[in-house]
Amino acid sequence: MSYQESFINYLKYEKRYSSHTVVAYKNDLDQFADYCAVVVGEFHVKEVINDTVRGWLLHLMEQGLTPRSIHRKITSVKSFYNYLMKEGVVEKNPAANLTLPKVRKKLPGFVDEQSLAHLLDDGENFTTDFSGIRDKLIISLFYGTGIRLSELINLKEGDIDKRAKLIRVLGKRKKERIIPYPAEINNLLESYVVERNKEIGHKTEFLLVTNKGKQVYEKLVYRVVKKSLARITSLEKKSPHVLRHTYATHLLNKGADLNAVKELLGHANLAATQVYTHTTFEKLRDSYKQAHPRGG
Repeated sequence: MSYQESFINYLKYEKRYSSHTVVAYKNDLDQFADYCAVVVGEFHVKEVINDTVRGWLLHLMEQGLTPRSIHRKITSVKSFYNYLMKEGVVEKNPAANLTLPKVRKKLPGFVDEQSLAHLLDDGENFTTDFSGIRDKLIISLFYGTGIRLSELINLKEGDIDKRAKLIRVLGKRKKERIIPYPAEINNLLESYVVERNKEIGHKTEFLLVTNKGKQVYEKLVYRVVKKSLARITSLEKKSPHVLRHTYATHLLNKGADLNAVKELLGHANLAATQVYTHTTFEKLRDSYKQAHPRGG
């Protein structure tokens, strides 16, 4: 087994990273290995030096990659060598102490409350058959709980306590958290389960399924979200993560405590949640300008 394969297995089985993240790491390392093969002639992990990684950095910049993409790729190499140091394969990390291009902070996109209310409350946005009710439930769960795509896909019926209106999810690193959800989701859940059982005719392990009874998958959920959000917003990015951003932003706009939002989102530290305070601050500033006699 190569060092790269060993590292990828480490990310999969010990760090328990999502399949999407693991693929990104693998692609970055493959690209770095290809670069080394061209420049040096062959990729040997023990022979890579700081200048090799710096050369790749410059190569990526010349190719016109965004600073954010470059940061991710260098981080992949740095993580790989941190792993090799831990395993005693190398003594130094050649990706350490590099000056990286500055990443412009991008505020998360979100949808306004009125638009989401229109999407979910207007009876013409979703059909009343199995697929339509399921799609509406997908949007309602994303917006009503702020859960991640992987968490939604792996939901089981037993994870939902209808009486207490609580949902149990397994987040990153298999960390469990309990999230309250809006009461109106219960009616939607009941309608969905009835239609699902009629559609597929048997019980399933997972809550959300295709019309063939299989667990829903990432592309299907992305399509549902993109199609639904296209009805109400001109945001360029229309993804499950936008609904997660929207959930957090609306909570903070209504005065929710930042630490409470951190726990609901399943963030490991407060820094990850604080990005949402930028969007709520903009709203506060607009309110100030409108309300204060000298605010303008």
